[in-house]
Amino acid sequence: MSKSRRCRLFHVDAFTRQRFGGNPAAVVLDADVLTEEEMQTIAAEINVPETAFVLDAEADDHDMEVRFFTPRHEVSFVGHVTVAAQYVRAKVKGRPKGKLRQRTRIGVVEIEVDEIDGDYRVAITQSPPSLGPTINDAHRKEVMNALGISSPSLLEECPLQIMAKRTTRLLIGLNSPELLTSLKPDFDELLRLTPHVGAEGFFVFALREGPPEAGFAAGTESRMFCPAIGIPEDPVSGNAHGMLGAYLVNHGLLQATDGVARFRGRQGESMNRPGIVDVDVACSGRVVQSVRIQGDAVIVYEATLPL
Repeated sequence: MSKSRRCRLFHVDAFTRQRFGGNPAAVVLDADVLTEEEMQTIAAEINVPETAFVLDAEADDHDMEVRFFTPRHEVSFVGHVTVAAQYVRAKVKGRPKGKLRQRTRIGVVEIEVDEIDGDYRVAITQSPPSLGPTINDAHRKEVMNALGISSPSLLEECPLQIMAKRTTRLLIGLNSPELLTSLKPDFDELLRLTPHVGAEGFFVFALREGPPEAGFAAGTESRMFCPAIGIPEDPVSGNAHGMLGAYLVNHGLLQATDGVARFRGRQGESMNRPGIVDVDVACSGRVVQSVRIQGDAVIVYEATLPL
């Protein structure tokens, strides 16, 4: 590493404004001085699930670049870490005006940073996820047993269906949010089932009833289990909530107003890391055109990393 530069390191909690809630991430600014090998070494040393490295633009088709590393390897894109990275960048460099084009390994992603209630909130707009197959009865029974779910607990209108957006999740709807606390996941069995079911994670959700909240008439609560990728339970997932938005619209469980269906998703209560993901689904009838996820963030601490 060159001794002439320093990187700025931030530990951030995404999808929350409360420290020690939401989904943790690390963000490294000034990462242009780092080699790919050095990025991987730093991510392994920090040892949070994902670390974002923020780099300057290299061409006119984007405004900046973000690379994502787990402690073991590089990944193409992570929603909550994008929220963390863009929040930090806005805090340090000021809120960008208009839409921001973030280059990633999946291409250029559209970002917006708004100022809401005295702080920044980051929105990510992407093409819709793909609706995959529903699982067969044998696998359905095995998944329910592995999660500790009984048949009467399932929401009748919700088939157990695979959704895909860079990764795959099996969506499982329950009758009420209270049932989420009674789940007893068998992680070894979920890991065994992963290749047979065809989903890398299991996203269990329930529709939340009650008065509208912050302009969102609809709401959900959820938990997600991903032992196949080394995350037994994920605190708060932006990507999975984008999948859920498309799923709810496709099955007629989320209605649009002026071409946009909106809901507020809550996740992380079971881990004492509560977080909120706001989702807008642009659609025509039940056909989804794009998905926009939006979330807050908070810096837990920052440090200087000498090079």
